[in-house]
Amino acid sequence: MAGAEEKIKELEHLISNSQYNKRTQHAIGLYKAQLARLKEKQEARRAAKSSKKGEGYSVRKTGDGTVVLLGFPSVGKSTLLNGLTGAKSDVGAYAFTTLTVIPGVLEYEHAKIQVLDVPGVVRGAATGKGRGTEVFAVLRSADLIVLLLDVHHPEHHEILLRELREAHLRINEEPPDVKVRKTSKDGIRIGKTCRLTRLDDGTITAILKEFRVNNADVVIRENITDDQLIDVLEGNKHYVPAITVVNKIDTAPPEMVRRVAKRVGADVLISAEQRSHLDELKEVIFERLDLVRIYLKEPGKDADLDVPLIMRRGCTVRAVCEKLHKDFVDKFKFCRVWGKSAKFPGQQHMLPHALKDGDILELHVR
Repeated sequence: MAGAEEKIKELEHLISNSQYNKRTQHAIGLYKAQLARLKEKQEARRAAKSSKKGEGYSVRKTGDGTVVLLGFPSVGKSTLLNGLTGAKSDVGAYAFTTLTVIPGVLEYEHAKIQVLDVPGVVRGAATGKGRGTEVFAVLRSADLIVLLLDVHHPEHHEILLRELREAHLRINEEPPDVKVRKTSKDGIRIGKTCRLTRLDDGTITAILKEFRVNNADVVIRENITDDQLIDVLEGNKHYVPAITVVNKIDTAPPEMVRRVAKRVGADVLISAEQRSHLDELKEVIFERLDLVRIYLKEPGKDADLDVPLIMRRGCTVRAVCEKLHKDFVDKFKFCRVWGKSAKFPGQQHMLPHALKDGDILELHVR
């Protein structure tokens, strides 16, 4: 075990102290692959030990989306949860007030959004410190993560991002457009539909072989990095959108707030204690969850424009039918659509048609 820890530190040192260029990219890519493999084995050992303890949080997802509030202890997550949802999460001026997952429901624009307050994370949380293992397990099933920062501690932002990455969470990223199909012979064959500026074929082959992939067809459709290729090969990454929220702005001078907001790339500045700018935060949460409003209409009647059906952006008529009733897909004949996705009012469509926010949908079923 000690030998593995030393090798990990050695590889991390080599990577951080190597200047990246055309001549060194092969060696650095190989170091990163070796480091990923060592950490994979280390995590497997930790998981085997923790599974014997039977520890963890079980949270049932409900509503139109699940948002998790993530931050260091005493950053104001409980106060924010109470302000957003009216939930009764304990609030105290000391660390680790929240010892379990506290759920609440944010009602906004007719959407019912589940908001979870999890225990505050600390440095080293990704390796299990301070209930980190349980917290990150909840984050993996989230639809949106709110990174909540104290305006007096902007340095926590970098730590949170690092811990999330170590816990296999990729924030505000898309899965790389890479396909690796293992074969029984013919070595590694690489096909590319774009120019790679940060990887060459030799480095790709070396990384694959480090992961014991000696025969495979590889298709790369975007300009990826060695880190992204390793993510694909590990196959255990979770891609989750996130927003950065700076709290307690009422306790700092305006110039300091502006400086911190720029440093961390804040999406919203709030005071949870004063209930300041919470409406702005609700709107950002709604938008980043990619929620849309679909208004339903019965044949021969006016559309119900008071209570929309909340769906995800890009949803199809089929998805709406499945959400309304399990029999609607089987009994579906056709539908008519008014709104942005229709070329003209009342256009007839079938199940695969993609709907847009504000569309009116009239279903015809047998």
